[in-house]
Amino acid sequence: MSVTSPTAVPSFRSRIGRDARSGHYAVPHRYRLHLSLSCPHCLQIAVTHSLLGLADTLPVTLLPAVPDAPGGGHQALRPLYEASSHQHPGPAVAPVLSDGWTGRIVSTHTPDILRDLARRFDGRGPDLYPCGAETAIETVGRLCEQDINASLRPGIDAEARDTAFAALLHALDVLELRLASQEYVLGDQLTVADVQLWVTLLHLDTAHRCHLDTAVAHRIAEHPHLWAYARRLAARPAFGPHLDLDGIARRHHVHCAHCRDTGAADAEAAGAPVRIVNWAAYAGPAAPEAVRQHS
Repeated sequence: MSVTSPTAVPSFRSRIGRDARSGHYAVPHRYRLHLSLSCPHCLQIAVTHSLLGLADTLPVTLLPAVPDAPGGGHQALRPLYEASSHQHPGPAVAPVLSDGWTGRIVSTHTPDILRDLARRFDGRGPDLYPCGAETAIETVGRLCEQDINASLRPGIDAEARDTAFAALLHALDVLELRLASQEYVLGDQLTVADVQLWVTLLHLDTAHRCHLDTAVAHRIAEHPHLWAYARRLAARPAFGPHLDLDGIARRHHVHCAHCRDTGAADAEAAGAPVRIVNWAAYAGPAAPEAVRQHS
């Protein structure tokens, strides 16, 4: 069974407001995102940032694929954490939205950061939170987090594992049915739900599927509309160029006890080494320059 990287409870949850009275308000070049593209939450933010066309408004600093500090944190983020919370007790984890005016952290909470990017800055991209879609977006989020991602977490006994795999396959069946008759998971419009689902499918295929038994791995592959959808999004310029496949593999290996104990060859032999999607066909350079320099 695979192990995801540690998920810390968000330490900072300020929000970007509409005007100067809010304290944190949207000003070009005031804020910065600090992201590691091997992290699912960071990748969601990176894709959303590109979809919204915010490169000239809100710069991004890329962090190493594998955290280089105790507890899954990043050394480069420690000064921000210390400035924001004296003697901060936890790891300096990504993602981080920082404020260049104060030198402090605004937020480390992915859902809040995504909403603020979409609603507070003047981007050129699609409306990722269309009116009336909030409940549907949350439903897709629960399918991703509770039914797909939760089924891949460590420490599940045999009986619970069977129940978790049943929930995983049911979630994929539900999504397959939706995508059999529509372009995006909520209909004919791209939303933030598509970003979360795409990142979930990416990590399911690249990091987790090889740990599943052969029958479950084959069953996951038997969703042609779902994986065709993943390929379509990967081909878009806001998605594929953010792929750091080597970084995902290295981060997963560090945090996966099974990979560390058995080695990559045994891990592949235990499941399905051939990926459903040829993600490398859509990726940019082998690794982003900022990641290569700091890894």
